[in-house]
Amino acid sequence: MAAARTVYMACKSCNFITEQTVCPRCGGETTKDWQGMVAIADFEKSDIAKKMGITANGTYALKVR
Repeated sequence: MAAARTVYMACKSCNFITEQTVCPRCGGETTKDWQGMVAIADFEKSDIAKKMGITANGTYALKVR
């Protein structure tokens, strides 16, 4: 028997990746339509986090539709 596959969704507001239908970070709507991901371990030192406007560590989508 095959195990259930986890479906990851990205928030349309903050790009945070989650398994939930509502973003746990900002409460925004999530979607399955996203591409690429980046993991931020230290947002204060990360140039990518600064460029994307990320203010918390976590996993984020690069492009959300």
